[in-house]
This record gives sequence, structure tokens and C-alpha cells, in this order.
Amino acid sequence: MVLTVKDMMAAANAAVPRIDGARAQQLVAEGALLLDLRDTPELERAGRASGAHHIPRGMLEFRADPDTPFHDPELRKDRVIVLHCASGGRAALAGKLLKDMGYDEVYNLGGLADWTGERIEPVDPGM
Repeated sequence: MVLTVKDMMAAANAAVPRIDGARAQQLVAEGALLLDLRDTPELERAGRASGAHHIPRGMLEFRADPDTPFHDPELRKDRVIVLHCASGGRAALAGKLLKDMGYDEVYNLGGLADWTGERIEPVDPGM
């Protein structure tokens, strides 16, 4: 069976609940990891949510697997994870991936604009 992006997005959206900014803030206040999946240039351009942990989407599998030398200890299967990217697509796909890897409680916030908490603006590169 050949999958399309549309198929993968439908499966991801079915597996990973979408939450709003208020619910995300509540979960983070209770100890959830807010995980920003955008690439570094996106963070530099648009800023980031205060307190967010950053793992680019392309490295998530390696950071999430405790058996790799690249494992990130912030990713624990017993910890709630709230994902976001720029608009929600990568967060949905990443959430499905984490669920497939055994992470139980994973949520898709959507994009950075959906975060209603404090934000850190991009650094002004100066002249």
C-alpha cells in the first residue's frame, strides 16, 4: 500500500488530539514538555514559546529513542508531550511517530501562533 501525505495526515490527526493554547498552558504548568519541532532558522525568524524545548522534526526519531547515542533525556515515555511547529502539520506527524514509538500522552498544539503563553521574540541581528 502506498501512502500519500493526505493519508499520513489523516492517520496522524486521528491518533494525536489537537488542543488549544489554554489547555497546552495547563499541561505545561503540570509538567508537560512543550516541544518545538521547527527548524532553527524558523526560531531565529519568528521567536519561540517561552520554556519550549527545541528538537527539529528531522531529528525527532533519534532524540526520542533511548537506545541511540542522540537520545534527549527530556523525552520520556511517562511525560506528557505537547508538540507545535509553524502551523500544525509537522506536529501532527511527529505526534503519530511518538505514539508509534510508545509515547502515550502526546498532543498537537498546532503552530506557534496557537501558543497563548509568553513568547520570546527573535533576536535582533543588529546592523
